[in-house]
Amino acid sequence: MLQQFNAANRDILVYIDGELLHRDAAKVSVFDSSVQGGDAVWEGLRVYRGKVFTLEAHLDRLFDSAHAMLFRGIPSREEVTRAIYRTLEANDMTDGVHIRLTLTRGRKITSGMDPRLNQEGCTLIVLAEHKPPVYPASIRLITTSVRRNSPMSVDSKIHHNNLINNIFAKIEANNAGADAGLMLDKDGYVAEANGVNVFCIRRGTVYTPYADYCLPGITRATVMRLCRENGIPCEERRLSLTEFYTADEVFTTGTMGELTRVDHIDGREIVNKHGRSVLDRLQELFRALTEQ
Repeated sequence: MLQQFNAANRDILVYIDGELLHRDAAKVSVFDSSVQGGDAVWEGLRVYRGKVFTLEAHLDRLFDSAHAMLFRGIPSREEVTRAIYRTLEANDMTDGVHIRLTLTRGRKITSGMDPRLNQEGCTLIVLAEHKPPVYPASIRLITTSVRRNSPMSVDSKIHHNNLINNIFAKIEANNAGADAGLMLDKDGYVAEANGVNVFCIRRGTVYTPYADYCLPGITRATVMRLCRENGIPCEERRLSLTEFYTADEVFTTGTMGELTRVDHIDGREIVNKHGRSVLDRLQELFRALTEQ
C-alpha cells in the first residue's frame, strides 16, 4: 500500500494555470488558498487506452463542489478538459495513468481566511502520473476511532482538499499494521474507508452505505450501475460492523485501486460461505468497461 517513486515520472510536466512546468518547477503561491486553508476541490481520474474514464461525471462533481464552496472566477468546463488532454499529450501518456485534478479558490491579496481576499480567480492544477492501480489483490482494514465527518460539519458530497479527518484514520491504520482505516458515522454505522468507498456482499446481494457520511464516489456509482445492468441485486442502506465481519465478500472502490478485495477486518477473516464470487464477476465487468 505504500507507493514508491516511479522513475517514469522523473521529468513529467505539470499544468498550472495555462503553463506546463517540470515537476521540480511546478509551484503554487504561498498566498494560494490551498496553502492558506486547504481551500480547494479536487478529482482523481484514471486514463485507459487514451481515454479519461468517466470524465464527465468527475467534471460534474468538480464543478458542483466549486459551486457549493462559492468559488469565483471558475474556469470553463472546456478549459479544464483542454488542460487535461494538453497535459496528457505533453507527457505522452495514454494508459496506466492517474490524474490529480485540483481547483483552488486561487491566490489571496494578503494572508487570511476571508474569501473576499481572493480577487484573481481560481488556480487550476493538472498533475498526471504514470501510476497503475496502487492497491494489492487484497487488503486488511481496521476500524478507526476517527469518525467520518457529518454533514453538520463538512458535507462529504463536497470533494474538498481538507482531508485531515481521513489522514488521522490512515495514521491509525498505519500504526496498527493495516492497509486502510474503516471509518464509522456518529451512530457507529460503517461510512467508508479513509480513501475509498466500501461494499459488502451477503448471499448474492451487494450492499453499500448510504452516501450520507461517505463521498458518493464515481467508481462506487459505476459499480452500482453495473449491478443494475447485469441483474446483480444491489442496495444502499445503513450497515453495521457485524454485517461486514460476517459478509461473504467485502471490497473497496476508488480511482486509485479500482475494485479491491478486503480479506480481514479487525482481525476477522472475511469468509465466503456461499461459494460463488460476486466480486470476481464485478471485477470482470469493470475491467470490460475500462477497455471499451
